[in-house]
Amino acid sequence: MTVLAQEILSQFDRLSNADQMEIALEILRRLVNFDFPPLTDEDLALSAESLFLDLDQKEICRE
Repeated sequence: MTVLAQEILSQFDRLSNADQMEIALEILRRLVNFDFPPLTDEDLALSAESLFLDLDQKEICRE
């Protein structure tokens, strides 16, 4: 990740939740026009694994 991208994310983290939501929605609107390659089965499996590990960790923290 470039220094500029890191700075943008750092500034984003300092915004209010409302501003973060507004910016996130605008970024998502712009991403709709990107031509992404299709996800592979491996990409989907890795994403699912990451999601389930995050959910497990949150569940452990709640207990």
